[in-house]
Amino acid sequence: MNPYKASAITLCSLLTLAGCPSDDTAADTDDATATDPTTGPTTGVTTVDETDTIDETDTIDPDSSGTDPVDTDTDTDTAADGAVVRVVHGSPGAPAVDIWVMGGEEAVITGLEYGQASDYLPVDAGDYVFEVRVAGDAADVDPVFSTDALTLAAGDSITAIAAGQVGGEGEAAFRVLALADGFAEGADGEALVRIVHAGADAPAVDIDVGNDDAAAPELAGVARYADSGAEGVALPAGEALQIGILDAGAPLTAFTTPELPDGGEIYVIATGLTADMPRTETGFSLLAVGADGVIGNIQQNPRVYALHAGPDAGIVDVCVGGAALLPGVDFGMLGGVQVPPGEYALDIHLDADEDCAGDIALSATTPALEAGGQYLAIAAGEAVVEDDDPALGLRFYVEGFALDADPGDAVVKIIHAASAPSVNVGVVADDTATEFPGDSALATGLDHGAESSRDILVTEDAVVVGIGDAADNTPPYAVARNFAVPAPDGVRAWVIATGDLSPDGEEADLALHAIVTGPSAWTLLGPIAGVNPNDAP
Repeated sequence: MNPYKASAITLCSLLTLAGCPSDDTAADTDDATATDPTTGPTTGVTTVDETDTIDETDTIDPDSSGTDPVDTDTDTDTAADGAVVRVVHGSPGAPAVDIWVMGGEEAVITGLEYGQASDYLPVDAGDYVFEVRVAGDAADVDPVFSTDALTLAAGDSITAIAAGQVGGEGEAAFRVLALADGFAEGADGEALVRIVHAGADAPAVDIDVGNDDAAAPELAGVARYADSGAEGVALPAGEALQIGILDAGAPLTAFTTPELPDGGEIYVIATGLTADMPRTETGFSLLAVGADGVIGNIQQNPRVYALHAGPDAGIVDVCVGGAALLPGVDFGMLGGVQVPPGEYALDIHLDADEDCAGDIALSATTPALEAGGQYLAIAAGEAVVEDDDPALGLRFYVEGFALDADPGDAVVKIIHAASAPSVNVGVVADDTATEFPGDSALATGLDHGAESSRDILVTEDAVVVGIGDAADNTPPYAVARNFAVPAPDGVRAWVIATGDLSPDGEEADLALHAIVTGPSAWTLLGPIAGVNPNDAP
């Protein structure tokens, strides 16, 4: 089991480039900031080391960029006559911007949004001051940021990556990583990948290509804002790759790349925030940028969490193709695993001496698990069916809670996974209540396996809910059990009815389990025992 571990318009700056060396200014090389992967840059700006400046034969023809030279009166038909610069917007939450050259009448890069890369901008060799304005602002509007003078030498080709957060402090502060394009010559069947750690809130990480050996990652101790080196890492072309991201040797997350092109020269930039949900635009992700621009944004591999809610099934193994995906899961336990995108045929094996060796209690196929998605699988029902109890089955639910709720509210959904008929659920005054009115209902006529149809906002730190048989579906609704449910501010959680309303033998009694979702590992709260308000004192 691999748990997931982690846990306005003003733009302070976008393009801070300084100290890029030229052949005529040897002093500039003394100011270059080292980008040793184990330490990262020591200032807020990464300058270009002279040794990283590419040769004329490696530069990009500015005619292929689709962007006119800044100085149209000067012959800049080849990069050998000047330099080229492009900008990658990798600052999550920052607005779209325009880039100007000081004194120019028009923006040279317009409407650059988070996750986008500009074309290469051909410029004559020389000194430049770039100005940043919010997209659409005119030339007479004061820029929100102006760079220091940038010295570009003939043949320079620079990829400038906006990183950090606007308004961030310390290591999260906004900055730009100015990297000289200097890929080595790759072999047939290989792509060269330069990995850049630009995650504003991610720790120093290890990178395991193949996600197959956490003990021996290919890149160890890559500091925030550092990279794997100008020459690039040679990776096999023509196949999708697994990329594992480790924090001090423990899995943080993983990605599935698209097939890498033979001979490709690609920046793979870790960007976004681990504190944001993986499915959101600003969630931690990989931005792949090739010579012709952005190839794609790669979201994290999907995660599946499984809750064992079968009251008579005992310990089970969740298996794929005879291999244990989640071994030894007991009733009321939650396990989680991260897998590449796709569909999976699952078998639920009853307990045995060896994993996946017991009898198969049920089989099911997952829905198509998508990158960035998080899913809940619940095994519920009876392994041995009696009377009207539901049979053991596996149901899947997609995490999609509203993200724009007031931070002071909790957001919940209700799932009926108990061995019980259809139920009504509502808010009651206290655990002695025997009924609740229609305007206090949270869900009515909720069948076994069903999920409430809407997000429920809870404005208090805790709430008492009543659950009752929905056979008589006329308010006020009768209550069979009352439960005190915690609802801390900002929580997004499923509240799940488990167990048996009429337990027999060793079956678990009706209870609630709450699963708190988030960008970090999901948390299971419970079981929350109920009170029968109809019991005699």
